[in-house]
Amino acid sequence: MTDTPFRILPRLTPQNEFFWTSGADGRLRFLHCSTCRCFVHPPAPICPFCLTKTLSPEVVSGRATVATFTVNHQPWIPGFDPPYVVAMVEIDEQPSVRLTTNIVGCRPEEVRIGLPVQVRFEHHDDVWIPLFEPVSAP
Repeated sequence: MTDTPFRILPRLTPQNEFFWTSGADGRLRFLHCSTCRCFVHPPAPICPFCLTKTLSPEVVSGRATVATFTVNHQPWIPGFDPPYVVAMVEIDEQPSVRLTTNIVGCRPEEVRIGLPVQVRFEHHDDVWIPLFEPVSAP
């Protein structure tokens, strides 16, 4: 028996594979435009800001801030027992880049808007799901 909950996994494509497999080395990556220096998520073939195709995956710090969240109390997926937190986090490098994720490593009632979090990956098959946990106190 494993402690890792069941997850519905994304389909890997040439456009998104770098994102879903970047956790293999413990580092979070987003597409970055070398022309206007903006991060782009979800992955796209052109930069939505400057309309160039100068995008390539780039490592980010893995730190973010909880922008909004909800605590799910319904057993929607067998083996994924509630309660759990579904959140949108804003990456530190560019807060307009948001990622829908789960907040782990704390009780649901400890999560709040503005909570500093850091990435941690959950490995399933050939996919590393980016989850976030509260930043440890210094």
